[in-house]
Amino acid sequence: MLICAAIVAAALGSALIAGVFFAFSSFVMRALGERPPAEGMAAMVSINRVILRSLFMPVFFGTALLGAGLALYAVIIWGPRSWWLIGATFAYAMFSVGLTMVKNVPLNNAIERADPAADNAALWRRYLNRWTWWNSIRTVASLAASALFIAALLV
Repeated sequence: MLICAAIVAAALGSALIAGVFFAFSSFVMRALGERPPAEGMAAMVSINRVILRSLFMPVFFGTALLGAGLALYAVIIWGPRSWWLIGATFAYAMFSVGLTMVKNVPLNNAIERADPAADNAALWRRYLNRWTWWNSIRTVASLAASALFIAALLV
C-alpha cells in the first residue's frame, strides 16, 4: 500500500510540474515576449529568483528523489511495474530536471548577467525561443513521467 501511495505522489508531482511548465510555454513566455526587452527580462529574472524560494522547488526536486527511490525499489523488487517506474524516473530525471540544469538555467543566468542599459533585443528574442523550446520538452517529459507512473499503478 505504501508503494502505491508513493507512485501516486510521484505521478501527481510530475503532473503538477508539467502544468507549471505548460503554463510557461503556452502563455507566460508569450506575455513576457510582448513587453519591451528590458521589462520582459527584468520580469523573468524576478520569476527566476522567486521560484528558488517557492513551493515549486520541493515539488520539483522531491518528485525526482521520490522517483529515484521508486526506481531503486523497482530494481530490487523486480516485478511487472519495474519498467514503468524506471521509465518514469528516467523521463523525469533526465528531461525535466536534467534539461533544467543543462539548458534552461544557463539561459536564465545569461539574461541575469545582461547589462540592463544595453540593447538586449536580440538576446531577449534568442532567449525566448530557446528557453521556450527546452521548456516545452520539459513539459512533455514531465507529463510522460506522470503517465508512466500511472501505468505502473495499473499493471
